[in-house]
Parts: sequence; structure tokens; C-alpha cells
Amino acid sequence: MAHVRLARIAKSFNGYPAISDLSLEIEDGQFFVLLGPTGAGKTTTLRLIAGLEKADSGSISINRQPVDSWGAAERDVALVLQQYSLYPRYTVRQNLEFPLKSRMRRLPQSEINERVERAAKILRVEHLLERKTDRLSGGEMQRVSIGRAIVRSPKIFLMDEPLSNLDAKLREILRAELKDLKTRLGATFLFVTHDQVEAMSMGDRIAVLDKGRVAQVATPAEIYASPRNVFVASFVGSPAMNLVNAQIRDGAAVVVPGQFELPVAGALAQRLMNTQGSAILGIRPEDITIADGAPYEAVVHHLENHGVEQIVTLRTGDQLTRAAVPASIPIRIDQPAKFRWNLDKIHAFDAATGERLGA
Repeated sequence: MAHVRLARIAKSFNGYPAISDLSLEIEDGQFFVLLGPTGAGKTTTLRLIAGLEKADSGSISINRQPVDSWGAAERDVALVLQQYSLYPRYTVRQNLEFPLKSRMRRLPQSEINERVERAAKILRVEHLLERKTDRLSGGEMQRVSIGRAIVRSPKIFLMDEPLSNLDAKLREILRAELKDLKTRLGATFLFVTHDQVEAMSMGDRIAVLDKGRVAQVATPAEIYASPRNVFVASFVGSPAMNLVNAQIRDGAAVVVPGQFELPVAGALAQRLMNTQGSAILGIRPEDITIADGAPYEAVVHHLENHGVEQIVTLRTGDQLTRAAVPASIPIRIDQPAKFRWNLDKIHAFDAATGERLGA
């Protein structure tokens, strides 16, 4: 296991800042996820920890030892990449043995055999050991790629979008297997992804990155329930949170004048903290109800059938919002619908800074 700490890391490429003033702490045995869009700095952060890049400023420590001057081999980390990084003409056994036969390790063959058999059993590829890797499926190749990391018994597993090349069903299976693997090995995992479903379902803690900076670090539940700013609110959640501009005046949050005006009371009043003028209000689609007798009127603009639920886009004036409702509710495009927001579930953000208002 390994404790990892990054303190005020900065890294630029050709004058373009990839990472700016980034600080993170990853605890022993934690499944830590770096989440963000393309270009957020996730892979650069991982490469800095691995020793494949050198930071312009700041410091990195592993198990509370500064490693800034250490090379990649000295840091004892294992990389699992999007590309499988296997030797196609080698068998699975030979691929698993390869990291253990370096001059630095000089392990006896008996220990190599033991480590290979153990990794193969953990990943359920024992029956593939004598098969060449160019005859494996994508999921089998990724298991072998992970096995090459396991046999080394590294201090930390660094995984850079390892599931992104797999189909949806196989990604779902391997997500569960990786989480189970972390539990069985008791190892520290740093997992990089742009997929918020992967992050929310696998991570013990998540760091959301935006343009090389940390937007929020918290548990999946905390990030979903209390996003720190508009970026996190819009990025985490599927379907995404509804974000609307509102004018706060005379005890109401006016979204569409005369048609959609929310009372500023209770939890919403506490979140707005006496704000007057412009604000951004957010609400998750599951916190909008469509029902007869609801206070606001809209027209059904669009429908998406997701099986057990449907995502309904409502149009009030020029304002579009999405509601997640049971598929059993009969709804048709262009028909009128009445809806309400759960006032206790509304998020409020400063219109100028995008930062969260209230507790």
C-alpha cells in the first residue's frame, strides 16, 4: 500500500499550463479517482506521480518520502493504460512473467511461477496462460494487462482510462472486478477517467479536475449532493443537473417572469443567504415532478426512453429543463404538462463566480 501526496504541483508544456497549483492526498488502500474532461490534466497528474514527467514546481511524496528526484523505476508504481501494452507474439504466461525478469529484480523462477499463478487466478485467466495475446478478446487483454501490474506487487496502481476501449457491458463487469480486486489486494489505486459513471461507482474519493486545477475533492455522495461550483454540478450526474439563471427579488426566484417563479423560503432561502439580483439555480432531473395539480406549466419539448424511466425535456417560455420520471407516466411531445421543483433539493450558485452558495 502507499500514501501519496502532491503539494502545489505545476506543469506546463511549451508555455501552456497543464497543471496549476494542484494539491492532493491519497490515503493508504484508497481507490482514488481523477475525474474530468479531456484536457483537464488527469493524465499529466498520473504521469507526474509515475515519474514519467517532472513537475516545474511543487513536490510529490510516496509513503511520506519525497520522490521528486527519483526515476520511474525507483518509485515502484505500476501503470495500466488504455492501450493494452502486451507483446502479441508472447503467450499470456510470458507477458505476465516479463516484468519479473528484469535485471533489477532477478527473481528465482519458482517465485515468478507463484506470482504468475496467483495473478492469473485473481483475474480468472488461468485457462489462457498458454494462449498468445493476439488471440484474446479486448476484455481478456485488459485482464492480462492488469495482471502484469499485479505480479510486480507495486506500491500503487496507476490506471489511465483502462476501460475506455471496451464495450458498455464489459466495462460494467470490469468496473466491479477492479473494485473487488482493490479490496482483495488491499492496494492503493489511482484511476483516471472522463466517465463520471465509472468515477461515482468505483471511487472511495474523487478529485474533479477542471483546466489543470482541482475543482472539488470529496466522496462520490458528497460531490453529487453538494457540488462546490457550477462546473462540478454540470459535469457530475447523468442526466446532468439543470442550471438556470434566475433573478432574486421580492421573495421570489424569477426564472421565467409570470410563468415560473419559485418562492424563496425554507432551504432555498438559507442557500441564497440574502442574495439579491442574479443567481444560478440548479436541480437534478430526479427532483422535478410532473403531475396534475403541480404549480407550473410547460410544454413537452423532447422525450428519451431509458427503460424504467424517461427523460422529459420541458419548455417554459425559452427555458428548457429536464425531468426524470417513471416510464409508466403517459407523456407525449408537444402536449402540456404541469411540474414542480423540490424546493429542498435546489442548489444555488453565485452568478459571477459560479461558486456554491449556502451550506
